[in-house]
Amino acid sequence: MKLIKTEEAVGHILCQDMTQIIAGKSKGPRFKKGHVVTEKDVPVLLSMGKVNLYVWEMEPGMVHENDAAHRLAELCLGPGCVAAGEPSEGKIGINAARDGVLLVNSERLRAVNATDEVMVATRKGGFAVREGDALAGTRVIPLVVREEVLAAAEAAAAGEKLLEVRPFSARTAAVIATGSEVASGLIEDAFTPVMEAKLAAFGIEVTYRATPGDEMGSVVAAIDGARAEGVDVVVCTGGMSVDPDDNTPGAIKRAGARIVTYGSPVLPGAMLLVGYFDETGADGIVTRSVPVLGVPGCAMYNKATVLDLVLPRVAAGVPLAKADFVELGEGGLCLGCSPCTFPHCPFGR
Repeated sequence: MKLIKTEEAVGHILCQDMTQIIAGKSKGPRFKKGHVVTEKDVPVLLSMGKVNLYVWEMEPGMVHENDAAHRLAELCLGPGCVAAGEPSEGKIGINAARDGVLLVNSERLRAVNATDEVMVATRKGGFAVREGDALAGTRVIPLVVREEVLAAAEAAAAGEKLLEVRPFSARTAAVIATGSEVASGLIEDAFTPVMEAKLAAFGIEVTYRATPGDEMGSVVAAIDGARAEGVDVVVCTGGMSVDPDDNTPGAIKRAGARIVTYGSPVLPGAMLLVGYFDETGADGIVTRSVPVLGVPGCAMYNKATVLDLVLPRVAAGVPLAKADFVELGEGGLCLGCSPCTFPHCPFGR
């Protein structure tokens, strides 16, 4: 930085806040650090007693923090994302432009943040967001940054956007509540209403319900019935443990599902099953994959379980793989906080 006369400071960047005192009225920063001095600012600064100013020397190849913020924001703006206005003090936010699930390109985000003098902070990916929700904030660390720093950050993104809000696309679901005690009427089906409420949060209507009992053939028939109705998601509740008479996982597999995982490193909800019914055309090419969830009993009475960690992506039609569940292990222990603040504190993440 250098010290120059205020009259010569037009176009230069202030290195510190400039406090203005108006007797009996106010005292506070009239111009903040990072402000670019204009012609109109000069008489105001002089009236404040600022005849000299410390400014950054804007050499060729240097970029002001506000301009840099725009370029970093552009790296984030995938589908469903929008910049939250203009930069303020070098910072710019990214908001959701629609309801959906936030997807974060974690590999590229890490690469960008590994670049010195830049930062992008995001919400945890995989969770539901609503239009207008804050998704991320970004800035460069100094007031001015070298062009090559921004170029390195852009290269780290490799032409990929860091964020996307994928809209919820599933509209209908089937809930198949297993258990002989439910089928016989000995106890009321308390599981289906819980699932209906969770699905409704994503705009999914339950259009098919069944209580087939525990016999594998009956569960398979209920699943086949749900598929015949053309639902977007099949949810099977209960019977997910490894006891000999728990036939739900076997029934899901016998019904033709491609199993992605049976079990997850999350508590509560370790016995979750996730699979897909792949529907093919005459040419054998998969035209539609309908997710099927085998939901363990804990989801009936725990506010937050593994189901809540995967349901937003299921609702948005995001394909899930085994690796997605492996990653849930870190932070996958619910601490049972009271009151529960999920999803703002998803299992301590």
